[in-house]
Amino acid sequence: MIGCGKMGDALLGHWMSGGENFTVVDPALDSAPSPARLVSDLAALGEEQFDVVIVAIKPQMIDDVLPDYASRLAEGGYVLSIAAGCSAQRIAHAMNGAPVVRVMPNLPAAVGQGVSGLYAGPEVGADQRAHASAMMERAGTVVTVDDEDRLDRVTAVAGSGPGYVFEIARAYVAAAEEQGFSAEEARAMVLGTMAGALAMAMEDGAPDLETLRNSVTSKGGTTAAGLAALNGDETLSRLMRVTLQAAYDRAVELR
Repeated sequence: MIGCGKMGDALLGHWMSGGENFTVVDPALDSAPSPARLVSDLAALGEEQFDVVIVAIKPQMIDDVLPDYASRLAEGGYVLSIAAGCSAQRIAHAMNGAPVVRVMPNLPAAVGQGVSGLYAGPEVGADQRAHASAMMERAGTVVTVDDEDRLDRVTAVAGSGPGYVFEIARAYVAAAEEQGFSAEEARAMVLGTMAGALAMAMEDGAPDLETLRNSVTSKGGTTAAGLAALNGDETLSRLMRVTLQAAYDRAVELR
């Protein structure tokens, strides 16, 4: 594993549950999740080769750093990249044409509740694709896509999604505080309400979201009044469309 930032660390903790042995190369780290081995540079690996090379460095480092690792990929191995916005073709070029699987995880992978997009390049074999998918499933849900444009759209929806949720929750808590509740009370009510509502929506056999919304909305009642203010003119719906499009457009720019 080349590099181990916040996302790499979150994933590594779950990946190790599969029983594989992991080595992390990162000069900035003092420690890595046990039992992974940590080394500060490539030279410390001697002549070792690995079944999977995991790319977890910043995209701007790819062209300078990754070619030095091409000889470290064992025969029949593949590259798993979590480098955002860096195409499979670019990774493969740096790794002498090695098969590349790109994944776009999101931060809830840290608690095993992530949603990850997965794209396997044309040289990736069925067993390699299955192994990569199994690794990502240890940290949550996997959405497999057929091309990298779709992966950019997963980035807009799920990769950046926790930021949208946190911002909505932040605004909801602030509004609750304006109703006279303390910060602690507002946070507990808002996050508890959101968690409970999502748990209902995610139950097996749960109805669609519109039906769930209608089930708690009495004609002329308080929820109906609140919903009319929230999205009666479709402002919220438009904002969500604009939000996802802006994130997708930026993902395209970063390719």
